[in-house]
Formats: sequence, structure tokens, C-alpha cells
Amino acid sequence: MATKALILPQIRVSHLSPPLPNTIEMMIRNNISATNFINFPRNFNKISRFVQQRTIFVASEQQQSNVEVSHSTSSQIKIQLYDSLQGINRGIFGVSSDKKFDIEELVKHLESQNPTFEPTLSLDKVAGNWKLIYSTISILGSKRTKLGLRDFITLGDLYQNIDISQGKAVNVIKFNARGLSLLSGELRIEASFKIASKSRVDIFYNSSGITPDQLMNVFQKNYNLLLGIFNPEGWLEITYVDENLRIGRDDKGNIFVLERVN
Repeated sequence: MATKALILPQIRVSHLSPPLPNTIEMMIRNNISATNFINFPRNFNKISRFVQQRTIFVASEQQQSNVEVSHSTSSQIKIQLYDSLQGINRGIFGVSSDKKFDIEELVKHLESQNPTFEPTLSLDKVAGNWKLIYSTISILGSKRTKLGLRDFITLGDLYQNIDISQGKAVNVIKFNARGLSLLSGELRIEASFKIASKSRVDIFYNSSGITPDQLMNVFQKNYNLLLGIFNPEGWLEITYVDENLRIGRDDKGNIFVLERVN
């Protein structure tokens, strides 16, 4: 009687590393002969147990990696954040998309570990003097040229003072202008705020001005453009605040990271 050729099926398992051996290899390793393959359902238990063990092992390795990320302390994340902010001038004049992504991922991790769950109910942690160290507001292209912020004028530090007893905030943007002599000055924007929720405040523009007059003359033509960039009016969500760092997101989609200063 003619013997029929026996075609052995293969078991394919994807997304495992290293790849699993195919059925024939498993048969050899487990001493399963072609003759006994008729009883494959019984022998398949060996293969099935192997697959389950390998799947659990790989899943365990992946879970271990995620746990390590999620368990980073806020102090460790802040160290990484400060390192990422080196040499980008607060991001105001643009950063690469990769750098921006890395920074904002670190910001999200910090926000997920916010130690102050209801910041507007703990405004003493928000009060005081702060300095901007990163923001997604940007001054690029023709805006930067019109404001003379390429060679003629240098953008200095940006400060914010919050007086919770008066419900007021003052933003101070420092400038240095190069001419016959170095001219220093500032744009000062005063605003008031009121609590809108347990984490949000509504901000209202009050007044602004540039001192000294010589610097005001430099910006006079494009003053509305300058004010439009730094005007804080709208709302601000306080997404993270501790003893020395604060993060906020506004209604325009911007992110602000500030550190406390004396």
C-alpha cells in the first residue's frame, strides 16, 4: 500500500524575541517522532506550555521596563529636565522637534507626580518670585526681526511675582539694547487673577509699560506685537507646584516652567 506523504503544520508565534522554533524543531527537541505525530494533540501540550512560559517571560520583561519609568522620582525627573533645558534659551527662539518632544515628555511625567493636588487652595505655594526657564511661546521669523531680537536687542531673564493677598501678578521681561552704549530696560505687565477651579485661575490684563523711555522708543512701532507675545490674559492651569518648581498650561496651549527665586 502506498505511503502518503505527511505534511507537518507549523506553529507561528509573532512578537517574541528571540523567535520561537517551528513545530519540527519542537518535535526534535521534545523527542516527538513523525510516527507519533498522529497523537499531536497530546504532544502539543508540551509546545503549548513552552509558548505560555515564553510569553509570560517576555511580558514580564516589558512590564519591568514600564515600572522603572513610572517609578522615577520627581527629583530624578527634574534633574533630567534641567539637563534637557541647557543651551536652548528657554525655548523662546525655537527648539528642534525631538528636543521639544523630550522636554514635554519630562513635563508630563512631572505633572503626573504633582504633590499639590489642589494648587489654588494652597496659593501660599504659588506666591512669591519666579523665573521662567522654559516656555512654548516663541518669537520666530519676521516677529523676531521686527522686534530687533537678533543682533540689536538681547532678551534677558523673565520674572514673575505673585501677590496672593492682592490677587495680582507682575511679569517682568528684561532687555539689553546695543547702541553707542549698552542700554538695559524691561517690559512690565501687571495683571490680576481670580480662582476659577481647584487648579485654574482666570487672568486679567491691567497695564503695561517699558522703561526707560529710550527702550520704549525702540519698541514703540512694534509695541502691540511685543505685548501680544507676553500678555498673560486668559486662564492658566497650574499642573505642578512644589517648593522650587512650578508648571502651568494656558488657554493658548502654551507650557510654562518656572523656578523659584529669592
